[in-house]
Amino acid sequence: MENKTKGHLLEENLSYKTVNAWEKVSEEEKEKAFQFCEGYKSFLNRAKTEREFAREVEDLARKNGFISVEEVMRDNTRLTPGMKLYRLVKKKAVLLAVVGKKPVTEGLNIIGAHIDAPRIDLKPNPLYEDTGLVMLKTHYYGGIKKYQWVTIPLALHGVFTKPGGEVINISIGEGDEDPRFTITDLLPHLAQDQMQKKMSEGITGEGLNLLFGHMPYNDEKVSEKVRLNILKLLNDRYGITEEDFISSELEIVPAFKAVDIGFDRSMVGAYGQDDRACAYGAVMALMEAEGVERTSVCVLTDKEEIGSVGNTGAQSTLFENFAAFLCRHITGSSDNSLFRCCLENSRMLSADVNPGVDPNFEGVQDKRNASFMGKGIVLQKYTGSRGKVGGSDANAEYLGYLRKLFNDNGIIWQSAELGKVDQGGGGTIAQYVANLGAEVLDVGVPVLSMHSPFEITSKIDLYMNYKANRVFYMSV
Repeated sequence: MENKTKGHLLEENLSYKTVNAWEKVSEEEKEKAFQFCEGYKSFLNRAKTEREFAREVEDLARKNGFISVEEVMRDNTRLTPGMKLYRLVKKKAVLLAVVGKKPVTEGLNIIGAHIDAPRIDLKPNPLYEDTGLVMLKTHYYGGIKKYQWVTIPLALHGVFTKPGGEVINISIGEGDEDPRFTITDLLPHLAQDQMQKKMSEGITGEGLNLLFGHMPYNDEKVSEKVRLNILKLLNDRYGITEEDFISSELEIVPAFKAVDIGFDRSMVGAYGQDDRACAYGAVMALMEAEGVERTSVCVLTDKEEIGSVGNTGAQSTLFENFAAFLCRHITGSSDNSLFRCCLENSRMLSADVNPGVDPNFEGVQDKRNASFMGKGIVLQKYTGSRGKVGGSDANAEYLGYLRKLFNDNGIIWQSAELGKVDQGGGGTIAQYVANLGAEVLDVGVPVLSMHSPFEITSKIDLYMNYKANRVFYMSV
């Protein structure tokens, strides 16, 4: 072995360098990472919308001994260490908790993620016929590159709510025998004008119309035969009429499944990994949390991709209400000062993804402050744009605490920000919990092709995120 000089030793001791997690973990840990991601892929296939994700989490929680907030309130149960509970909010957001041994006024250990993803929604009156084809009018949701959503197989998920309150669940395009849908594009031979436009204008928002049918109803007196035939088929299968579209939430998502990527199967390719990559790890870690010292909470919100608005978004009172409920049923007191003390002493990981460096597009990143696939979880002191606007900017003391926590427990991590200054930017739910007084840091996994219909993550990063979540929940 080559003798190390004094300079080499100094460099090792004083320099900060990221490491490749694959090279640092044992073969046993690699196998665990692969096994973890099999469950992850299966979960992604079952949960392509926020409603589906919330339903899957509720089922998982019940199987793992969690009881609902409604049950606790009905029985006026006093919460004691080790108890597990959850709350489902409007069927599109979920909060879970494991009660800790320490007084709740010492704060909560919170991991928050969002379970919505960029997609295409249907307009309230979507159905129309043109040139013998039935199309559905749409309105895209969140930040997408519109051209990425054409000429790929698509599925339709969501709910119709009848005037009497009956809810009809829809999922078409996932089964092997199901039909698929698509959004068409112009052939290259006739696309001279289109090809001269900016990429953002080549496909317009109003041009994202879903191809939905082509066969006419057999009645010569009907003017729109194909449209009528589609309405009849929908009525025969689901008992719905065209007016029922008004009270529906229908989402168009990619029809393909989560798969392994790479000849070495080291990555996962799937729709919706922003931010379900982090949400899944947060949930699975809490399912295994036993004997926690501080009460541990998992917050899964909706609407992050459009600003965390609405009564299921992080800007709503859903987390405050849940935290107040915990304080009241743990302490037996409704004293507001106890609740505020709890919030100010809480710690949170805002679990959201970060763009990994893509060798095809390196120019948008400051590589000294960027995240790389396979180098572990990403610690982001701030997000935001145009001078950190929209980022909570974590305190240095909290970063120091988490560095020690992760280092002491063998969690491989890297530090990064969201691209070059003034290149763009974005925000997470961190700022909304930070506004309540808690310490918050953005922590997540690197992703390639973020916000596309097919995002890429590293299996070792996904597993390291899950391990980091377990360590955080158990921290004192």
